[in-house]
Amino acid sequence: MNAPLWTPSAERLAATRLDAFRHFVNQRHALQLADYPALHAWSVAEREAFWQAIVDFFDVRFSAPAERVLREGPAMPDAQWFPGARLNFAEHLLRRRDDHPALLAIGEDGSREQLSYAELAGHVAGLQRSLREAGVGIGDRVAAFMPNTWQTLVGMLATSSLGATWSSCSPDFGTQGVIDRFGQIEPKVLIAAAGYRYAGKNLDLTGKLNEILERLPSLQQLIVVPYARAEAKPGDYQSGARVTLWQDFYQPGGEPQFTQVPFDHPLYILYSSGTTGVPKCIVHGAGGTLLQHVKELGLHTDLSADDTLFYYTTCGWMMWNWLVSGLALGATLVLFDGSPFHPGAERLIDLIDAERISIFGTSAKFIAALEKAGIKPRESHKLERLKAILSTGSPLAHESFEYVYRDIKADLCLSSISGGTDIVSCFALGNPTLPVWRGELQCKGLGMDVQVWNDDGRAVHGEKGELVCARHFTSMPVGFWNDPDGEKFRAAYFETFPGVWAHGDYAEETNHGGLVIHGRSDAVLNPGGVRIGTAEIYRQVEKIDAVLESIAIGQQWQDDVRVVLFVRLREGVVLDDALQARIRQVIRDNTTPRHVPARIVAVADIPRTISGKIVELAVRNVVHGKPVKNTDALANPQALELYRDLPELQA
Repeated sequence: MNAPLWTPSAERLAATRLDAFRHFVNQRHALQLADYPALHAWSVAEREAFWQAIVDFFDVRFSAPAERVLREGPAMPDAQWFPGARLNFAEHLLRRRDDHPALLAIGEDGSREQLSYAELAGHVAGLQRSLREAGVGIGDRVAAFMPNTWQTLVGMLATSSLGATWSSCSPDFGTQGVIDRFGQIEPKVLIAAAGYRYAGKNLDLTGKLNEILERLPSLQQLIVVPYARAEAKPGDYQSGARVTLWQDFYQPGGEPQFTQVPFDHPLYILYSSGTTGVPKCIVHGAGGTLLQHVKELGLHTDLSADDTLFYYTTCGWMMWNWLVSGLALGATLVLFDGSPFHPGAERLIDLIDAERISIFGTSAKFIAALEKAGIKPRESHKLERLKAILSTGSPLAHESFEYVYRDIKADLCLSSISGGTDIVSCFALGNPTLPVWRGELQCKGLGMDVQVWNDDGRAVHGEKGELVCARHFTSMPVGFWNDPDGEKFRAAYFETFPGVWAHGDYAEETNHGGLVIHGRSDAVLNPGGVRIGTAEIYRQVEKIDAVLESIAIGQQWQDDVRVVLFVRLREGVVLDDALQARIRQVIRDNTTPRHVPARIVAVADIPRTISGKIVELAVRNVVHGKPVKNTDALANPQALELYRDLPELQA
């Protein structure tokens, strides 16, 4: 019998912020919304009332009032939220001013630094003064080439406090990958680490940074953080810009000042993956990002000032931007830099106990890897405060859901979440008031008119189709950088269904009101004209202990498409006829004959983006002899060569 893996107790449900918000809405609008489905339906039907309720419930403060909540245009994306309102993003993240820990910065080497909210504000005030003296003001770009450290967060807050725009890449990006991004936005200031740590190694960034500096003629100030390389000095860097070490650039202390900007003022510039062309520079507004993040963190994640929030992420992934917004709710953040498996597979599980983490965020790949490694935290760790695990980056397999409740902790809310860089937030995510069902994202986000459409543009339930958002939402990007008429922006999201946001996910709405993501639409396999999401295959392959991970593509073959599955096997395992037959049988027994791969090939590595997502399109291009652009967007671009001219695919 199909039953939920977890259901919140009545007491736990009643104590959630989401339930408090439902009562808040009912009282304010004289409604009787009895549950989450009713609340969600109201939030979509009455978007103006809903987003005003978010403003009021979370005490978002405008220094100048809005003329109205929403000024609609003729069609998406022509709409404006809270026109006339002015605010400052950093001001909302720094409202707390006591000795409560704002952040804990943990290094792979065991280093640990802590800043209280008062200390954090002092650092932001000091850096703000020096950035202002360096000429940074409204509309200027400050970029960071940094690991996930407290200095990165201080840099973002100081930048946004001045009304400038922040953008970051992590040190594991290739040189060209950084230039492809920062070269487009022409930063005035660059904050860069002298080195970083990963898998037990200290990696010197001097050479890479000098190559980047040669290609950033707009740069006026370089601030070097001597991270993982204490001996760094200004003379190491060849740049026409001023070069200053972090500790010499500013003195902490005083109170930060907050420049007030319009609601849709550019706060962040994030980037598409860049594996199929030059990355798109996606501009996100200050007000929309703030409202969406306090909604998702406060209501869907149940984050409060008493919680400790962790997400394993680099500064090159939107989950970093999402994580740091936890400050707006007064919570404590845990920032981690390094490998999640060094010195062992339990490194981050140890962190949960050591720092008393209550909300733990990671990737589906990490959870699957823990299970493959035989880790059973429930038997070895206390996990006393842990109340939620969040997973994103790729669909979380049914077996991973079961693993969490069996071997990690039975009483917690496991939230598989999905959205992306495009919206710096989520379309579907967790819910502390709803049950958790195997393989499902619990619910659509409040205020998000998420639907699944077939090719005819009709909403479907229980069928696979395109994930769309049928109405404008606050965290829709302001636009793309250097796209003045919005042509590239419209082409990216509004061509599939005119006037409707098509996200590019192949999805299915369930009977529980949740969603299942079957993979990216552009990676969908199409053998014999039948559409198959790659996640449907991966879920079955992950059941096989001999296989560590896999990637599937459609290969053009004899006027059709055939499914090719590449597998990375455990050390010492050989892909013999017996293992191939077992893989095919598991897929056939649990899906359809169409899902069964025509070819199975063992590979030593699977290419991924910097944020850990496997890249089916890049592999497909290599198999078909097509070029792959911007391989610097990949964490392991050398892996692509493993897929070139394979004899197994020639017959």
